[in-house]
Amino acid sequence: MSARKPKLDLDQSLEKLEDLVLELEGGGLTLEGSLKTFEDGIKLTRDCQKMLDKAEQKVRILLEEDSPSQTQSDQQ
Repeated sequence: MSARKPKLDLDQSLEKLEDLVLELEGGGLTLEGSLKTFEDGIKLTRDCQKMLDKAEQKVRILLEEDSPSQTQSDQQ
């Protein structure tokens, strides 16, 4: 049975991504280590993008609920 890592929130993911970039820029990794770190960074980037997309969708829904056209049609 494999244990799953708990999901990071956006801030934690961005901090971790920043750490990975610093590791890669440091130049002290082997080729294999660099590839692994790069792969981890890509996964984090995708996770961050999904979180941002989800937040954007929520904002759009909230804005649609409060749009003036709905308010005017509700008053008529």
